[in-house]
Amino acid sequence: EALRIHQESAAADRRLGEHGARLIPAGSAVLTHCNTGSLATGGYGTALGVIRTAWEQGRLSQVYASETRPLLQGARLTAWELARDGIPTTLIADGAAGFLMRRRDAIACVIVGADRIAANGDIANKIGTYTLAVLAKEHAIPFYVAAPTSTIDLTTASGDQIPIEERSAEEVTTFAGVAVAPAGIEALNPAFDLTPHDYVSAIISERGVAREPYAESLPQLFQQEGVRHA
Repeated sequence: EALRIHQESAAADRRLGEHGARLIPAGSAVLTHCNTGSLATGGYGTALGVIRTAWEQGRLSQVYASETRPLLQGARLTAWELARDGIPTTLIADGAAGFLMRRRDAIACVIVGADRIAANGDIANKIGTYTLAVLAKEHAIPFYVAAPTSTIDLTTASGDQIPIEERSAEEVTTFAGVAVAPAGIEALNPAFDLTPHDYVSAIISERGVAREPYAESLPQLFQQEGVRHA
């Protein structure tokens, strides 16, 4: 049973990758955030699955991966997966995203995953996602979210209803067990943030691509072959 579920998940990721790769212009570079690859999913990846598919199709020239502080999933996991696959990758500090986007034609789009998607298209994802979405809109760069339909919660009207986990201050004030901030300093460490739907260019799933208005397009994904939702 576990093997069957794994195989179904990997197949869904492949379909998602095919849908998403069509959105990436030939010969372009993309920016991604956190880890959405085989280490985080059923074996192929969501946002990273789109990137892998685009690379296999010869559409992709370069990937920029944000380090994703404070736990550095982008540096420790995503960069490793991309390097293993032989995909040209440049790691950037989280704070360098705006610098990158301001360079003319540096990237064609931003593509991220999602931990939860509300019925109106609001996105809950790794902290820093909202920042990238705002920057992308400012620079007229498409901002794509890649996630399976199991991530979409049509019973949650908007992102305002999604609780955000607050993690230990030590993740911010220390690094590899070494203090990097003054003793006793307070730290704000939300694990996720919320990106309003009007910053999202499209939501890519294994069932196809949804666009605004998401309140109409997301339910349509579940009408295919009787897909059930939460």
